[in-house]
Parts: sequence; structure tokens; C-alpha cells
Amino acid sequence: MGNVLFFLLLAAWLEVGGDALVRYGLKHERWASAALGALVLALYGLCVNLPRWDFGRLLGVYIAVFFVVSQFVAFWFFQERPKPSTFVGGSLIVLGGLVLTFWRHS
Repeated sequence: MGNVLFFLLLAAWLEVGGDALVRYGLKHERWASAALGALVLALYGLCVNLPRWDFGRLLGVYIAVFFVVSQFVAFWFFQERPKPSTFVGGSLIVLGGLVLTFWRHS
């Protein structure tokens, strides 16, 4: 599971980072930043699709990892404070990721 978690974290950082670069580039008319963001998003696509894993289950776990990473980036880089609804909804997303990770199928 450690190798899988590494790829999920890497994919989440690439996706969130790519989105942030595109957002920054569009907002400030920095087209090189937006283009770099597009390249980073392409790397995300490779990272999440190259490993041979149970696509539905692990992409469900990925959504939880993506949520946590995106909240970190929103807070630290865009100074966005999460609202109570984000905490409640995010808790459900993370709980779902934990169920998908640890629920053993027979």
C-alpha cells in the first residue's frame, strides 16, 4: 500500500499544483504559468493512469487524498479559509476514502 499511497499523493500534488498554476496564470495574465500548469496536469494524467490498479476503488481513495491536498494548497497559497460545510463534507469524503482503503472484500 505504501507504493500506491506515494503515487496517489504525487498525483494529487500534480493535479492541485497544475490547477493552481493555470488559475494563477489566467488571473494574472501569465501565460507561461498557465502553460506550465497544463504540462503539470498532463504529468498528473500519466501518474494516475500508468500503474495497474483497481481503477474504481483506488480512484475513490484518490479523491480523498486530492481533497486533503487541495485544502492545504487553498489555505497556504490562496489564503482561503475552509468553511464549516467544507469540514463536514470533507470529513465524509475522507471517511469514504478510509472505507475504500480498509474494508476487506471477501
